[in-house]
Amino acid sequence: QVQLVESGGGLVQPGDSLRLSCAASGIIVTNSHMSWFRQAPGKEREFVARVTPGGSGADYADSVKDRFTISRSYPKNTLYLQMNDLEPEDTAIYYCYVFFRGHHVWGQGTQVTVSS
Repeated sequence: QVQLVESGGGLVQPGDSLRLSCAASGIIVTNSHMSWFRQAPGKEREFVARVTPGGSGADYADSVKDRFTISRSYPKNTLYLQMNDLEPEDTAIYYCYVFFRGHHVWGQGTQVTVSS
């Protein structure tokens, strides 16, 4: 059974940084297409970033490009999202996601609030 557990969210001020983590079990994160999504209050869940198996490529939403970086750790089997220069518009619940053997697997989410 695949499980994803996010952590690292919190309340920060505009311009601050945060690093989100997604600890995985049941899969090897470096062998999988892994993604981050987010959902702001009253809005639909939206794509944030994706990394390909082996880390050969990454894609980002235009709204986070040049501020966010997705990465993975093989020893820790963990997916990360480094978020810099945070803006109030980044306030949302952030979810880790993988499509594995025909199943959509989501983590429980971690809240990020950017406010002065």
